[in-house]
Amino acid sequence: MRFVFKKEPLSRMLRWGQRGFFACGVLLLGYCAFVLVDAWVFQRRESRELDRLLRDRQVASQGTPQPEISTAPKSAPAVAIDGLIGRLEIPRLLLSAVVAEGIDRTTLRRGVGHIPGTALPGHPGNVGLAGHRDTFFRPLKDLKINDEVEFSTLAGNFKYEVESVRVVDPDNVGVLAPSGHNVLTLVTCYPFYYVGPAPKRWIVRARQVVQ
Repeated sequence: MRFVFKKEPLSRMLRWGQRGFFACGVLLLGYCAFVLVDAWVFQRRESRELDRLLRDRQVASQGTPQPEISTAPKSAPAVAIDGLIGRLEIPRLLLSAVVAEGIDRTTLRRGVGHIPGTALPGHPGNVGLAGHRDTFFRPLKDLKINDEVEFSTLAGNFKYEVESVRVVDPDNVGVLAPSGHNVLTLVTCYPFYYVGPAPKRWIVRARQVVQ
């Protein structure tokens, strides 16, 4: 007895399979493009807004008459109404990213997030910032001790020097504990090139430099 397999149904299944994989690929590429464009637009918009607020603060502090009426407060708060905090820069690594309040999915997709419960810029204590290892905080893998970190915020401009870099478990919340010194803690996932949810956390601690 011979079994005869028809090639037509099999070839039809293969064609539909190819079309399905192609459609999935297009959707994934489309989503990646959306994420990149959305982050780029957010960074550009919020960076311009930050520069405007900083200019208003400088003009107000100098007592220079303004050509237009400004609604900026005389003493700028640490966080803007829309959650904008400032701009984090590490000159040696060419890292520059807008920092916003919160660590929800949307905030971290668009920029660096200030960790709720930690100190705010301009206040004594431990300022905690989080970012994704595959986007804004990817350069942290090349960070070195004594690297300079600049944090321009609505409460002022602050400079820090990196004093330690270490890897900890994700449940190690002690790295965000309050401090009697003015310090900055940067948190991202580790390893940097790990596929899937990373099992560790990369912690950078920097101390504020008195200017």
